[in-house]
Amino acid sequence: MAKKPFKAETKRLMDLMIHSIYTHKEIFLRELISNASDALDKLYYRTLTDENLTYDKDRFKIRLIVDKPNRLLTVKDTGIGMTKEELETNLGTIAKSGSLAFRQEHELQDDRTLIGQFGVGFYSALMVAEQVTVRSRAFGSEEAWEWETKGADGYTIKPCDKADAGTEVILKIKPNTDDENYDEYLEPHRIKSIVKKYSDFIRYPILMQEDGEWKTLNSMVPIWRKNKSELKDEDYENFYRDKRYGFDKPLKYIHIQADGAVSYRAILYIPEHIPFDYYTKDYEKGLELYANGVLIMGKCGDLLPDHYSFVKGMVDSEDLSLNISREMLQHDRQLKLIAKNIAGKIKGALLEMQKNEREKYETFYKAFGRQLKFGVYNDFGAHREELQDLLMFVSSKEKKYVTLDEYVSRMPADQKYIYYGTGDSPERIDRLPQAELVLDKGYELLYFTEDIDEFAIKMLMTYKGKAFRNISGGDLGIETEGDQKAEEEEQAHKSLFEEMKRILGDKVKDVKASHRLKSHPVCLSAAGDVSIEMEKVLNALPNSQGIRAEKVLEINVGHDVFKSLLAAREDRDKLERYTNLLYQQARLIEGLPVEDPVAFSNDICKLMV
Repeated sequence: MAKKPFKAETKRLMDLMIHSIYTHKEIFLRELISNASDALDKLYYRTLTDENLTYDKDRFKIRLIVDKPNRLLTVKDTGIGMTKEELETNLGTIAKSGSLAFRQEHELQDDRTLIGQFGVGFYSALMVAEQVTVRSRAFGSEEAWEWETKGADGYTIKPCDKADAGTEVILKIKPNTDDENYDEYLEPHRIKSIVKKYSDFIRYPILMQEDGEWKTLNSMVPIWRKNKSELKDEDYENFYRDKRYGFDKPLKYIHIQADGAVSYRAILYIPEHIPFDYYTKDYEKGLELYANGVLIMGKCGDLLPDHYSFVKGMVDSEDLSLNISREMLQHDRQLKLIAKNIAGKIKGALLEMQKNEREKYETFYKAFGRQLKFGVYNDFGAHREELQDLLMFVSSKEKKYVTLDEYVSRMPADQKYIYYGTGDSPERIDRLPQAELVLDKGYELLYFTEDIDEFAIKMLMTYKGKAFRNISGGDLGIETEGDQKAEEEEQAHKSLFEEMKRILGDKVKDVKASHRLKSHPVCLSAAGDVSIEMEKVLNALPNSQGIRAEKVLEINVGHDVFKSLLAAREDRDKLERYTNLLYQQARLIEGLPVEDPVAFSNDICKLMV
């Protein structure tokens, strides 16, 4: 029988269809099952519109048949079938979509349940098959036709015998090559895994024979299409485990059923434990993306902002504009609308958990709070208002986590600022000389123990009109009785402080009498925007630029050490030794290394002799 050429198409275009459009060869089975589902949809529509037809649930099935000895894989449906003309039109013309034509013919512009859009998915079969045979009998017709192709050279079509209406696509699987193992598409376990991955939620049973018995491979009705009232916590937890979103038990799930500018369904999970690779470059964020129950992308990163990258789950929409391979989005307007809505739902769920399930929220925050703080800092603070109410820090009041709102709501009337200290632990921050005045005033102190903390707060700047103040900053904004004395002493001993500044050189910006110290002799404060803790963090990064905080050495003029300084004014060597010792002592208190350990040791020894 003479071959017919594909209409108005070239061998180059066919090669493009087979070799370039699809990322993974396994996609062919998703496409053929989707086509079979469309054929069943069309027949189902006929039963709704033709009063002479009755709906028979048992008829609506898709069967997968494996014949390993002959290297054949068949996808068989009992759907609407095709006439000779439809076979030539739909299969003989590349990119002719029968589903699209059906929707237009029946004016189903608002009905997007038919999966096929572009008519190219069928040709994905040629990625794995050296020959494709289609046997089809249109519903209500006595004739059956066989359409066959081996690729771009064309196709044949002839009458055949077929007992029932429907279509069967028979693939002659290619032999293995050095680079490709085509045998896998004849292995039942591999076929089951592909169906489970891409077509688990096709609405009709997908059957395959196992041990002489036809077994259903797919779940059919996805959990997200069920009413929330039908589902229990264990249903959501089972879905979490079945989809392998994590091996833990989720802290919270969010079930979204949205209808509006873009309609979609989603189930989102907030995990309990942090994935082992979460803070590595190998971690890939994203939600599973389905188009009408068919998996399109395993990880759609565009659905989640980075600060919510810990969220697991899936989204299903019938409104997405896909490209011809159904593996990528054609444009992202709909996706942006969905992503914006999802971000709002996640924030709402977290705030609800923070308010009503505090213990759960703190468990979450210990795992993922760092990511929220990074979100405040990232993109030049674009998300700071969205995230500020989700932030928590351990505070000096009961040593528990508090929100910024809780902190501000209980500030004394005379407190002007939100105070924080930086260090390795709350205990170490409490011991800082700079903390003494704030705590003695009865003001609450927030403990910043992670390297991202201060960077995030610098980006936040204020919360509910209250500015943040580092206890190691230049001005605490606290008036004390000792302020006047410190100013008087500074003027009285200006020459001493200037001499100490000359001894230390560019190590410090200034030496001055302290307004904050009470029982401690010395401390360092920062005069500029870069704090001492920020200096440590920045200089620990690769390719650091040697960024330095503008350090100020503060001396407690009411301490006995200051009397020793006054006594040493006439002895240059002693004053230099005392100045260096106080400076290195202040560095140690801040967690900075001693600059010259040998000189520091020698100075101590001289004191002891």
